[in-house]
This record gives sequence, structure tokens and C-alpha cells, in this order.
Amino acid sequence: MTNTQLPAIIAASNVTKHYNQTYALAGVDLGIGLGESLAIMGPSGSGKTTLLHCLAGIIRPDEGNIRLLPTDRSAAAEITSLKEKGRTALRREVFGFVFQQGLLLPELTALDNVALAAMLSGMKRSDATEHARAWLQRLGLAEHLNKRIGQLSGGQAQRVAIARAQVTQPVVTFADEPTGALDSSTSTEVLSELLASTTGRGSTLVVVTHDESVAARCSRIVRLADGRIVSDSANQPVQNHQYVENNR
Repeated sequence: MTNTQLPAIIAASNVTKHYNQTYALAGVDLGIGLGESLAIMGPSGSGKTTLLHCLAGIIRPDEGNIRLLPTDRSAAAEITSLKEKGRTALRREVFGFVFQQGLLLPELTALDNVALAAMLSGMKRSDATEHARAWLQRLGLAEHLNKRIGQLSGGQAQRVAIARAQVTQPVVTFADEPTGALDSSTSTEVLSELLASTTGRGSTLVVVTHDESVAARCSRIVRLADGRIVSDSANQPVQNHQYVENNR
């Protein structure tokens, strides 16, 4: 069940994952609402990233099932029963991803990194470039379109990662410690942009974080310990987010 009145977009039941004799997840039940921002917290080894990877179809749980529920932008899917080709298509066309280190291609420019993601989803090169440019400009990177990733600051690189994740207009964006490598000021800016570009347009954000200040800005907080959910509570975000085009 979700903790909101929003329609559900992901439903996970009895999700279990173990490595040898160690349970990373032990029977997790979780519903996620369309348009909510969900923070997943817990100490190291609690199963946070494993849960995110299962929800996103990156890895398959050993037991349980995860369903993507239908929306006007995506069809229903039994994520856990999809073969690798189907899960790859889901990650490419329905989900977006932002990771701590960005995982951008260093040999490409900022513009090409974002455009490539759009082309992989089936967009024509000209349209992909146009959409990529628009997203980067929206995120304050108009002067950095043709710079390679190594020429950008950490905050700028994470904005490129956000643009890459959002250029396909995903229904759900998964973020694993997206501000973990940033200073507090840059972290605040990047998180604002991530929230505005996801829940600000009615899609869902699922973020794994150790940072209480990041979780405080989400509408719901789930805490894990030893592979189990130990608390699940609605949260009043510390501030409202409206999408504002940067002119930095």
C-alpha cells in the first residue's frame, strides 16, 4: 500500500533477495504512488540499493513479485517475470536513472550524453538533439552543451545526469545517492532540480539516500533495516518545489 491518495504506479509483494546465506531483502511489501517522491533510507547493508535495483528491473528478486501498474504513459508489466530484453526496454523507455557518480560517458559532450539516451528510446537524432538541448538549457547548462564531462564540475555533471534521465519523460525516476558526492549547497540545488523535473510534472521519484536533509524534502520516507521495512511514513516536505528555469 502507498501512504498517499495518489494512484499506485509500482506494487511490490514479498520481495526477497539473498546472497549466499545473507538476506539483502526479506519479504518487502511496498506500493509507490504516481507523482510521489519516496526516500528509501537505512544504514549501510540494510538493503536500500538492492530494493531500488529490484524495483527498477536491474536485478531480479529470488522471491516475490513487482508490478508496474498502467498509466496513460505506460502499459502494465510484471517486472519480475520479464526476460532481460523486456526489462531493458522498460529501463530505457519507462524508467529514468540518476546515480551518485552520474555514470556519464566521458568521451561524449554533455549534449551528446543526453541526446544518446533519447535516441536509444527510439527518438530521431534531430529530435533527440533538440530535446537534449532544451533539457540542458532548462537545467542551467546552456553554456556547457559542448563540454566533455571531465570539463564540468560535480554539480554540473549531475545536472547532465538529470537531463539524461528526464529527456525521455520517464514515469518513474530512480536515484541512488544522487547528491552523495556533492557539497551541501550544490546538493540542495541539484535535489531541487531533480524534484522539480520529476514530481513537478506528475511523475514519480524514488531516491535512496543516507542524508536526512534529502529525505526531508520527499513526500514519503521508508526506512529499512536488515532487509525489512521498519517504518513507512508520509512526510511534509520542508519546502514546496516549482520548476524554475535556471539562468546560472
